[in-house]
Amino acid sequence: MENWLTEIMNQYGYWGIMFLVALENIFPPIPSEVILTFGGFMTTTSGLSIAGVVAASTAGSVIGAIVLFIIGLQLDVERLEKIVDRWGHILRISKKDVHKADAWFDKYGPWTVFFCRFIPLVRSLISIPAGMSNMNTVLFLVLTTAGTLIWNIALVYLGATLGASWDTIVGYMDIYSNVVYVLLALLLVILLFLFFKRKR
Repeated sequence: MENWLTEIMNQYGYWGIMFLVALENIFPPIPSEVILTFGGFMTTTSGLSIAGVVAASTAGSVIGAIVLFIIGLQLDVERLEKIVDRWGHILRISKKDVHKADAWFDKYGPWTVFFCRFIPLVRSLISIPAGMSNMNTVLFLVLTTAGTLIWNIALVYLGATLGASWDTIVGYMDIYSNVVYVLLALLLVILLFLFFKRKR
């Protein structure tokens, strides 16, 4: 995977970076850490600049986020209600649950979109519930761009600073990602437990 990513970036430069980051947002298993840190390293061995790599990667992130946001728009509350009407008795979910979740995102969604841009896996997928809740598009784009810009600047700068040792940061990011995945799994288990407990 890493060889394929770095080969595309070497061959296509900024366009390759933008394409890969957009793809990473739509298919989260693609590691953005590799793209961003290697992009930073490339600024020390090619004509690419840190500002250019940050701009290309941020543009790619926003493009990918928009795609997922549009998918979320297709799964609005009305459509979810139809799904609940048909499968709610199996999923143990009611229309009331759907409206509560929608109201929660309306209240806390903006901050959630911003801060989730720093959490692996969730940083991409958060665009879907944002679309489902019909979040203001301009606000979504502003917060997504802001959160993504901070994330990209940090990793690209680290890649440029470490130079040929750019893959060191990838190792640390893998540890960070694994810790986050474990915490998310625990949170999901707790939420499911509380949800079914309340249903009983």
